[in-house]
Amino acid sequence: MISLQPFNKTNFSQLIAWVADEEALMQFAGPSFSFPLTTEQLETSLAGTNRLAYNVIHLPDQSIIGHAEIYFPDNETAILCRILIGDIKYRGKGTGLKIVRQLLNISFTRPGIEIASLHVFDWNLAAIKCYTKAGFVVNEGNTKSRQINDQTWTALNMQLAKKNWENIQELINTGIRAEKL
Repeated sequence: MISLQPFNKTNFSQLIAWVADEEALMQFAGPSFSFPLTTEQLETSLAGTNRLAYNVIHLPDQSIIGHAEIYFPDNETAILCRILIGDIKYRGKGTGLKIVRQLLNISFTRPGIEIASLHVFDWNLAAIKCYTKAGFVVNEGNTKSRQINDQTWTALNMQLAKKNWENIQELINTGIRAEKL
């Protein structure tokens, strides 16, 4: 079990420690930050009123195991971003899907939000699988290229409409396993 709780300045050092190199920073945040990640960059990012940032809490022991954010660029869109399971012993165990589902619940219960969107690098197959299980589909016409060291990474855009999310929630509530969707 996990819970999302507000992220604040007291959590900066742990997040910074999880982002150990340029590649990890690009994967976590795209080109929004420069390496090394600093408290000043985090303060600037969190100063925006259209961003919700969370610690991912592992409930049995109340430890912080990750980070996640939602950005609202307008009154109809929620962008899930900066999702990181920092404690590696919780990776590959379904934690990401639990995080995404909680972020979607927060997003779609906000008045007016009709679409959730995110970007993921095309080589990050585990994340793509997670987002697909949550109901996201690749928006084929919307990709971005990012330079990292001597490589070009391609970021795919994935989207989920509120109506589709509601249909998935109804199936989950009637007992159909979401992994089968």
